[in-house]
Amino acid sequence: MKQLRDLEENYELEIERIVKEIKKQKARTVLLQFPDGFKPYAFSIVNELERLTNNKVNFFIWMESCFGACDIPNIPKQMNIDLLIQFGHKVWE
Repeated sequence: MKQLRDLEENYELEIERIVKEIKKQKARTVLLQFPDGFKPYAFSIVNELERLTNNKVNFFIWMESCFGACDIPNIPKQMNIDLLIQFGHKVWE
């Protein structure tokens, strides 16, 4: 499993902001959508989010393609997703 700190060397994941939004929305089921380059880190990101939300949130990882912010997944209604979080590539210079 890829380590979160390796990804954070080049990208600002805004994990604290995500946790704040989850709490604000009172979300219990969150779908995370990653670009292909982030997918190897998906489980590390979920582990950190679970830790910060005291394991009170169910996280799902969207494993299909993601071609940018306009690529919203077609989420089946039976998944009852409260919040969709999309990650993207933006290198800080």
